Amino acid sequence: MSALRLPQHLAEPAHVDRGEAHLKFRLLEDIDAAVGHTERDVERALLALRSHDAHQTPPRDRQRLLDAAAEAVWRLIVQHEACDLTDHHELVERYGVPPEVMARIGALH
Repeated sequence: MSALRLPQHLAEPAHVDRGEAHLKFRLLEDIDAAVGHTERDVERALLALRSHDAHQTPPRDRQRLLDAAAEAVWRLIVQHEACDLTDHHELVERYGVPPEVMARIGALH
C-alpha cells in the first residue's frame, strides 16, 4: 500500500494563499475607482466649457471653467502616470481636450 502524497504543484510554498492576491485586487479596485472618478470630472469640466462656448456667456465665467478643465485633465494625467502610462495622446483624443486646456496643464494660479 502506498502513502498518499499531495500533488507537487500544491505542495510548493508559492501556492500558499497569504492574502496577497486579495490585497492586490482591492488595491486595483481602489485605483480603478479613483481614475473613474477623475475621468468623470474631466468629462463634466470639458462639457461645461463647451457649453459655455456654445452659448457665448460672459468671458469671466470662461476663465473659471478653463481653469477647472485644466485642473481636472492635469489630475487625470498624473493618475495615468502613476500607473506607468506616459503616453497622453490617447487621453487627449478620447476626451477631445482643446489645446487651450492642454497649454494650462500644471499652471498655478
